[in-house]
Amino acid sequence: MPESLNAVIDALPYLLAGSAVTLIVVVGAMCLGLCLGVPLAVGQLYGQPAIRRAIGVYVWFFRGIPLLVLLFLFYFGLCTALDINLSAFTVAIIVLGLISSAYQSQIFRGAILSLPEGQLKAARALGMSDRRAIASIILPQALRLSVPGWSNEYSIILKDSAVAYALGVPEIMARAHFVATRTYQQLPLYLAAGVIFLVLTYLGTKGLRVLEEKVRIPGYSPQGG
Repeated sequence: MPESLNAVIDALPYLLAGSAVTLIVVVGAMCLGLCLGVPLAVGQLYGQPAIRRAIGVYVWFFRGIPLLVLLFLFYFGLCTALDINLSAFTVAIIVLGLISSAYQSQIFRGAILSLPEGQLKAARALGMSDRRAIASIILPQALRLSVPGWSNEYSIILKDSAVAYALGVPEIMARAHFVATRTYQQLPLYLAAGVIFLVLTYLGTKGLRVLEEKVRIPGYSPQGG
């Protein structure tokens, strides 16, 4: 059996353990992005001018700075300056989540804008407050319409999570690099890491497509009343 194949087989359990770390980072970042992205989208559309400007700056900041710079800025910069003891794993989730929240906010914003304006006006005519109308009528529809864009965000975060190895997070890429530097089988090991990422991307997007079909609004048309 070729030495390269032996190296991949021997390292496979170690790499698969790294995929569990990667998935935790991805799921944590997506959940944080969701929790922040929804209020950011609502604030950008319905907030006061000062709130809209502040959210615009937030989105511009986290969409404009490279992931690696933000990881170093938070882990080696802010955490050290503020004497905050956070693990590299936690910082990776936070940074990826903050970046994702900026992108997710625009996904939700677009979904809200695609809804007919008459719905909010009708809710007001029925005596509902804007807050209640947004929470009870606008957001339930917008979140369902956002699933396709949200599933795309999964694959983006999954790929970006590989950069977390720069902080020492023991995810797939970090483990593949660790084994490759000791076995000198860089090509097969990095190829194996790439295959694992492809499989995780396929399984995740497949699952989210199932979710998309389940929450799809039958017969919905943004141009409809």
